[in-house]
Amino acid sequence: MNSRLARAVAGAALTVLCAAPVQAKTPEDPSALHTDNLRDLFFGEALFNAHQDRYFDAITGLDTELQQFRLLDDPELDPFSMHFGQAEFAVGDLELSYRMHLEAGRAMEQVLQGDVPQPIKNEAAYRLAKIHYHKQQFANALHALELIEGRVPERVRADEQFLRARVYMQLGRFEEAVELLKDLKGEKSLAGFVEYNLGIALLKAGETERGVVELDGLGRKAGRGDAMRALQDKTNLLLGFQLMEAEEYQRARTYFDRVQLSGPFSNQALLGAGWVEANAGRYDRALVPWQLLKQRKSTDAAVQEAMLAVPYAYGKLEVHSTAAVNYGQALDLFGNQVDVLTRSINSIREGKLLEALRRKEASQVKNWVVELRKLPDAPETHYLLDLMASNDYQEFLRNYQDLNDLFERNKDWLQSLDAFDEIIALRRSYYEPILPGLDVQFRQIDARIKMRLEQRQRLAMRIENLLVNRRPELLAKSDETESRLILQQIRDILEYNPSLQSEETEDRIARLEGVLKFRLSREFDDRLTKAYKNLQELDEVIATLQESYQRYVRTRQAATHSYEGYTDQIASLRAGLNRAQERIDQLMSRQGRMLEQLAISELEERRGQLESYQIKARFALADSYDRANELQERRADARKVEEYQRQVEQMKQAAPDSRSEPLPTDNPPELEAPAPKGEGADNE
Repeated sequence: MNSRLARAVAGAALTVLCAAPVQAKTPEDPSALHTDNLRDLFFGEALFNAHQDRYFDAITGLDTELQQFRLLDDPELDPFSMHFGQAEFAVGDLELSYRMHLEAGRAMEQVLQGDVPQPIKNEAAYRLAKIHYHKQQFANALHALELIEGRVPERVRADEQFLRARVYMQLGRFEEAVELLKDLKGEKSLAGFVEYNLGIALLKAGETERGVVELDGLGRKAGRGDAMRALQDKTNLLLGFQLMEAEEYQRARTYFDRVQLSGPFSNQALLGAGWVEANAGRYDRALVPWQLLKQRKSTDAAVQEAMLAVPYAYGKLEVHSTAAVNYGQALDLFGNQVDVLTRSINSIREGKLLEALRRKEASQVKNWVVELRKLPDAPETHYLLDLMASNDYQEFLRNYQDLNDLFERNKDWLQSLDAFDEIIALRRSYYEPILPGLDVQFRQIDARIKMRLEQRQRLAMRIENLLVNRRPELLAKSDETESRLILQQIRDILEYNPSLQSEETEDRIARLEGVLKFRLSREFDDRLTKAYKNLQELDEVIATLQESYQRYVRTRQAATHSYEGYTDQIASLRAGLNRAQERIDQLMSRQGRMLEQLAISELEERRGQLESYQIKARFALADSYDRANELQERRADARKVEEYQRQVEQMKQAAPDSRSEPLPTDNPPELEAPAPKGEGADNE
């Protein structure tokens, strides 16, 4: 129970440290939380929780273990001493993983200021730089990296160089970043990421061709795993748009074609592939990827753009009737999606988004956000996947979920304190009626024990005196003592009645006394030895008695302590948890409003974009109808001219010699005026 209360205190102290939105969820260097020779189970439990992403449990458990270890009289006897240095370093990693950057930074600065070997200081400087990088304090990150002197531990050497290169890129020092990233090529733990950043650095440094070649090599590799394939798709997509802006459409199409059709970047790749063909004037070929893209999830921005791109291509091909039909479909879809977005915004304002984020499935179910989109009557989730792609939203979301986790933990701890109150009340009601009677019996037994101990002490002193003063009569048996007393009484009687005295009587009494003294003197050594043995046996019995006595005393004290002295402690813990709960509630409200505002702003922007699409589609639809009508009228006029010319030819062939009959003039009949623009026309 005491350890659980200690964890409650530690948890209450940590609840106020999760308000600032920062980055990084998992440790970039899991080797810092690994050991091959685990000797302490509590340290192993902390590592297990860390590898399960339960960083709060790992931090509180490790902090408690470190605090208890520092209070030990002989800490070297504790198996935790084998992991003490590693545990102090692991706390900083865990705090960084839990986004407690202030605490992690202070821990690393203490290591830098301490009297520790330089490699450990170098590793601490690297981790401090990583903290500043995650907080987007790139100048501070570079300053921390410059504190590194000499050898860097091998397990973080590559990560330190990679971090330094990214810091250089953020500070605009791309040439230096290129040199570092070149040295890191071939590092298995950073495979793919080094090449990607190297290509970006080369592009930013003005070496466009070298950057394209580097990224092209990464895009050609056969990726293993979803993450690597996604990185390759992102690389190819980047190259495609880069070359499309440079009007190298044929090369750009090659990179768009490399993107897998089922990956996370497939929609953007299909859209880009279509625009490459459209910009090159090949609108019939642009329709192939755009038509495929039209069939996908209608909430995706690329799909919505394709809804306008398809009829645009048909218009360029002068298939205006088909363009008009597609513009009508686009208008219907945009109208439906505007309604969905409006319902989503209203639902978020009603608090349903935060209610969904507080569900336990949010942290337990893989791809929980994707699963949310399948729920009926939950319009606030339709565009959630796109929103959560941004870093800011991810940080706000993780902070909110962590605050909610702390809120639920505090609620459980408060319920545990109520349970402790009930347990204490039950113990008090059980022990208080019976303890007074037990105390009376205990005092009686205690008095008897003390008396027996005094008797034993007197016996021990008497035996010790016999070693110095030989007095056999003190070891006489009860019958011998009785005989000696009888003989003494007989002498007293004879002295009182001299008339009874005789020489024979005196001889007989003396003979009996002599026999008794002889026996006692002869058996004195054996009896003294036996007395010592009996005293030792008595000591064993007394030791058992004293052990029972002490056990009862401890049990009696434990019974009293099991319900006394907890009131103030529990009251203090409850007050602290209540204060922390109020603070968490305030932070959750603030963080929730930020989440809602981000979501609403993004959805309103998407709704505004769809409304602008609607306007463009309406004008384009009207224009397509006009062009279709004009084309139909031109075709009708052409048919009339052809019919007139055919009639003239027939008349010439039927009457070649009738020169007196007037022939039709060469001018065609007057054509009908075209229908007013905007009126309906046959689309066939």
